[in-house]
Amino acid sequence: MSTVREFNLKVGSDRFTPKDLIELERPGAGVANAAGDLVLVPVSKYSFEEKKNHKSIFIAPLESSVSPVEVPLAKGGETFWLNTHTVGHVVADEGGKTSSLYAISVQFTTESLTPEPPVKVGSFPTSSATNFRYAAKAGVLVFSDYVFSDGNLTSVRKNDEEWEKRGNSAFVYDETYERHWDTWGGPKRPSLFTVKVFQDPGRTWHFGEHFINVLDGTGHHSPVEPFGGTDDFDISGSHVVYTAKDPKLPEAWHTKQNVYIIDFAGIEKPRELTSGKQGATHNPVFNPQGNTVAWLELDEDGYESDRAKIVIYDLVKDVRYTLTQPWDRSPDSLAFSLDSQFLYLTAGDHARNKVFVLPVPPTPDVSTTHPALPPYYTTPQPLTSSGAATGLQTLHNGRLIFSRSSLQGPNDVFIIRGLRALEAELEKTQSLAAWKGGPEQITKFTEKALAGKSLGAPEDFYFEGAEGKTIHGYVVKPKGWKEGQKKKYPVLLLIHGGPQGAWDDRWSTRWNPNIFAQQGYFTVAINPTGSTTFGQDLTDAIAKDWGGKPFVDLQKGWAFALNKYPEIDADRAVAAGASWGGYAINWIQGHPEYGFGFKALVCHDGVFDATYGGYATDELFFFNHEWGGRPWDPEAKALLHKFNPTNFVDKWSTPQLVIHGSKDYRLPETDGIGAFHALKQQGVPARLVIFPDENHWVLNHGNSLKWHYEVFRWFDLYVGKDNERDEGSEVVQLKD
Repeated sequence: MSTVREFNLKVGSDRFTPKDLIELERPGAGVANAAGDLVLVPVSKYSFEEKKNHKSIFIAPLESSVSPVEVPLAKGGETFWLNTHTVGHVVADEGGKTSSLYAISVQFTTESLTPEPPVKVGSFPTSSATNFRYAAKAGVLVFSDYVFSDGNLTSVRKNDEEWEKRGNSAFVYDETYERHWDTWGGPKRPSLFTVKVFQDPGRTWHFGEHFINVLDGTGHHSPVEPFGGTDDFDISGSHVVYTAKDPKLPEAWHTKQNVYIIDFAGIEKPRELTSGKQGATHNPVFNPQGNTVAWLELDEDGYESDRAKIVIYDLVKDVRYTLTQPWDRSPDSLAFSLDSQFLYLTAGDHARNKVFVLPVPPTPDVSTTHPALPPYYTTPQPLTSSGAATGLQTLHNGRLIFSRSSLQGPNDVFIIRGLRALEAELEKTQSLAAWKGGPEQITKFTEKALAGKSLGAPEDFYFEGAEGKTIHGYVVKPKGWKEGQKKKYPVLLLIHGGPQGAWDDRWSTRWNPNIFAQQGYFTVAINPTGSTTFGQDLTDAIAKDWGGKPFVDLQKGWAFALNKYPEIDADRAVAAGASWGGYAINWIQGHPEYGFGFKALVCHDGVFDATYGGYATDELFFFNHEWGGRPWDPEAKALLHKFNPTNFVDKWSTPQLVIHGSKDYRLPETDGIGAFHALKQQGVPARLVIFPDENHWVLNHGNSLKWHYEVFRWFDLYVGKDNERDEGSEVVQLKD
């Protein structure tokens, strides 16, 4: 007769629980106004009691002691700066078929900060307008929206109605993508639009009647799906620069994106700025004068994790050149200084996403990918050393703002002052060795909520991995850990996805190491072969070797951690991973000779049958790159025989929790179901959790709490201190 064992998560006023994580404020990246005296930050906060996600914006002074103010957004929507002290708010209208722009004027003095009631400016013919950028001097609002093949924004509602009344539910495809990420491809695609929005001398706002689709007839679609946004385009006072998939190539097995420039009226034909020999491109930005464009460019078409390099295009001289050709890091965002003499950027470096600065050299005489430049112009200098920086923005008076999170808390806004002195030192000495500046924190959104929770900082360690490479890892010590204590703790190995990714010093609401540590687990995170932020060679080395070098690294790193930290109870070890990390869980199952000794495993949206994935995944380029071709090509077939988890299922024996989202089109849910069936038919304890409404991630707040509950309950069943069992004892059944 089976036994039912109750399970409850550890809670307490001093403990940070999964519920605390889900209900904690979630600040976005701050955006400063043109004057640089105020910053706007979107914040959401979920309440389980109300079953509601509360959205608001906070407006905070950058150079004043006046307290920030919160503006609740009862109906959600998006916000952006219209002018120095006016916030634009776009929100869906009643009925949900159209949306409107409202202006929120902000009265700001040395003593107070007061937002006035919103005033309606005008309406959009759809409810899906998004990604707003405003050119104040030109009085032009640029945004994206979805349109049918006619390209007409005003006919979208009519076309929507006709599509819904077509008399069947069929989707028919002649080309890929037929589905992407979590959505079946429909008749609409994203495009960029402009509309006149301006304020007259009497301070009355006006909204134009004509929406111009600047990409109409080009075959271009921007932002690039599924994650594109305002970082896929930028505006000057008269033009839009944007990135789009190459319209001549099949999207599902190519990553090539081109960068184009076009005027606000869409009168000119788009002018391509890229060479035509690149892979993906990201984050195109204008300099403040509007005569230069910079973007991030990958060399290899078909590889999404190639090293990103900075490319600059001088629009006046018609010259393009690559700036960071010798730098072995990948920037992810760019911002020119206001005089355009320097570039500020963010990039991953040793599991931190840092802010860097780089001088802009004189434009070469001819376009080149390898300009003859001294290291001063090719090797960025770091300005920060911890956390994960995003939302970089340069301001007047030698200032820069960014938002930064870490393993110990979500985003807050930071400012760096004195950039002129920094730049002068850099010009004089070609080094920042004497620079003593640093970021100052402006906001403290979650300081009160996290007070007393004692969230752990990452403790880094390095060891020798496969082929003598230096590999990084870190631990987050469990709640209650003290130096020299005799107590032993269960240990969790976290395996990241990607596989080109990293466990870095960044806040996460999905895989948060501190949540595991706060439940009493000594949490180990290793960045094996394939990881980013440690140089492109390490990132590239996992291709065609999924079951090889990464597992040498994981074995050596695991042994290193067990030896370094005597508080770890190796007899109570568990592991969890998602995506490629889920592949790793399934691969470890089939290779008991690795000797990890895990008592339980968790596989979230992981690869079970890699061959099937080569046919069923949405982004076919990914499989083709990682496995050396299509599933039927000779090299891929040989690698699949060697590294496919299904070929070693007969060796599976460790209890495993399998979690999968039905809307995961990157790794279809049959991978999770297949692994579950394999476990059950061999008599291995297993549990399957399916989320019908989730994609590759678990995003719904209630689902997130359920996810955490199931994971911790599974671990507790096998390594919980009050549940230690001798080999051969009765398996405890989970209670639903």
